[in-house]
Amino acid sequence: MWHGVYPAVTTKFRLDGNLDRNEMALGFSIQLDAGCDGLIVCGSLGEGPMLSHEERIEVLETALSVAGGKPVLMTVAEASTREACALAQKARKAGAAGLMLVPSMVYHTDERETVATLKAVAAAGELPVMLYSNRIAYRVDVTSSILDALASDQHFVAIKESSDDIRRTTEIINTFGDRFDVLTGVDNLAFEALAVGAQGWVAGLCCAFPVETVAIYRLIKTGRYDEALAIYRWFRPLLDLDVSTYLVQNIKLVEAIAAGSNDRVRMPRMAHEGARRAGIEALVREAMETRPEIPSDI
Repeated sequence: MWHGVYPAVTTKFRLDGNLDRNEMALGFSIQLDAGCDGLIVCGSLGEGPMLSHEERIEVLETALSVAGGKPVLMTVAEASTREACALAQKARKAGAAGLMLVPSMVYHTDERETVATLKAVAAAGELPVMLYSNRIAYRVDVTSSILDALASDQHFVAIKESSDDIRRTTEIINTFGDRFDVLTGVDNLAFEALAVGAQGWVAGLCCAFPVETVAIYRLIKTGRYDEALAIYRWFRPLLDLDVSTYLVQNIKLVEAIAAGSNDRVRMPRMAHEGARRAGIEALVREAMETRPEIPSDI
């Protein structure tokens, strides 16, 4: 259902700290014009937990206004099942094509609680759901046992596999066949996951380098592995910035340099400064100076 490249887009703020709809619309359009297959808003990279429900719906509406019919998914990541259900319902009413659903974020649920919560939110939203499996960041693992318990519920159509264990992609496909679309959610494992059968890439650095991200995906999917790998190797130092506590500040800074945007974040996050900022700036400048040529026939 959701094959292809789906950037987990950033949320943009004005100097006064409020949402910057114009800057978001511009950034989202750049992603789509580069060939991305849809957008995912208000995720970890989109600072969703730092936004009110009303702000999240505003971000969703901004994305929908430029999506041109391509799917826009709302991330649901709440401390309580009650709030998650409420946001899922609001997202459906606002026109979301689906949900990317994070298991319980603050209280770390056991398997029974995880399944019950995911089913409750999916039923409330009445939309297709991409599960977000990220045991490292959120400490609730979406295991094969949990997938098996959800397989009979047709709301669940995909999984963003971010466990950091590349074996998971093959295990899911071997166990469930084509029941769930598998999308890789770890930028610096994307080539590996796509090469063994993942159908999509929920991408972070795509926000600054969408053309290269889309090229890697399309080249792999047409069997042109050597060409894809050459771009991926160039991209890899930047992709590592996605796997960090500071991924939001990292990627927004890359966007500011490479795409002419800004790196404003919402507190408690603060934009990088000093040596950390200088290091990323140097990395991006080097990447831009050595940017690979993208094949014209993809």
